[in-house]
Amino acid sequence: MKKSALLITFVLLALLAGCQTMSTNRVESDEITDVGDKWNDTDSRLVADEMINDVLSRPWLTQFYKTHGDKNPVVIIGSVKNRSHEHINVKTFVRNLERALLNSGQVQFVASSGERDEIRDERLDQASYASEETAKSAGHEVGADYMLQGELNSIVNKDGGKSVRFYQVNLTLIDLEKNQKVWIGEKQIKKLIKQSRFKF
Repeated sequence: MKKSALLITFVLLALLAGCQTMSTNRVESDEITDVGDKWNDTDSRLVADEMINDVLSRPWLTQFYKTHGDKNPVVIIGSVKNRSHEHINVKTFVRNLERALLNSGQVQFVASSGERDEIRDERLDQASYASEETAKSAGHEVGADYMLQGELNSIVNKDGGKSVRFYQVNLTLIDLEKNQKVWIGEKQIKKLIKQSRFKF
């Protein structure tokens, strides 16, 4: 009797678990939607915006204008490494950095090394197959003045039902001609997670 009651209970629980429904609601892409404790799109966007606002407010930019007049500095994004404990798509973060920098109107951008290879292949292809009037010639690329590099680190601390996820993003802007660091930025995010003791 007890075994059959236990079996019925397990069957009912399995049926209840199988009957869960899922609903999807569209939200604005810039709306904060933390559904977990990990690095997410909101973290990426907010960190990029804050760090770019910081780099553009520092003395290196004023000094560049003093030396070069009204010409905007040319920037390239170098490596941004994920050294955190979790898988993070740093390409999304890099795109957020590029967007914030380019949309500021205060810098120019050149393509990354991977993008340049594809563009150079296209120019070679044009040299063979495009008309003389429309083919783009080599040797006219714009050289970058500065490279932005960085890394993303994390620390996780757990104690009972609480855990803290700590993220730190460090970025460095380097003068490519002088090999001189002209700006170092740091942004930290700390997430406190409280887990309930009982889960159903």
